Amino acid sequence: MQATITLEYSDTKTAEVVTKAVSPDNLKAPFEVKIHTVNDGCRVVTDIVCEGKLATFTATIDDLLFSASTAEKTLQTIKQSK
Repeated sequence: MQATITLEYSDTKTAEVVTKAVSPDNLKAPFEVKIHTVNDGCRVVTDIVCEGKLATFTATIDDLLFSASTAEKTLQTIKQSK
């Protein structure tokens, strides 16, 4: 199974921060999962390849989206407090 998840933002700085926030998950992936995340301007592009179970694949995607959402909410809170 494989997927490419692309998240688009209104500015490059937000995309850079989200890329850095989700990249540690690339290192903690199960051995049957390969994850590669790159910053491409205003986009964060993550390629996921899973040789294991569907549940592992969907959990990996869920973890990625949760991490991205957390980073987005944190940035929003910081911007509102300024």
